[in-house]
Amino acid sequence: MLATEPVDLRRGHDGLVTLVRSLWRADPYSGTLFVFFGRRRDRVKVLFFSAGGFVVYYKRLERGRFCMPHVPESASQIVLDAASLAMLLDGVDLRAVRRAPRWEPARARKRAQGIDIPRAS
Repeated sequence: MLATEPVDLRRGHDGLVTLVRSLWRADPYSGTLFVFFGRRRDRVKVLFFSAGGFVVYYKRLERGRFCMPHVPESASQIVLDAASLAMLLDGVDLRAVRRAPRWEPARARKRAQGIDIPRAS
């Protein structure tokens, strides 16, 4: 989960947990990765809970800035999958990435459309 607004990165573990709870009403113990950029977007902190404690991953770019993905209006966070997060942290501009549509079996597509497919006996 990526914060859409810059965060004061002087915050430590407890300060970031407070943001997760107050901004998103999310459970910081869920194992979700919470991503925060600084004002200049040359620094990022990723907060997550693992093995009985909170972990903060911190990265500072020597040159350049991280590119924010497209942010819908009035969104306070963006949900990213693991591949998108890895690309974002590697400096890939997600706005320029075009992905092929996800494949899913016909049964799942029909179920999503409200059509029940009986199983063959």
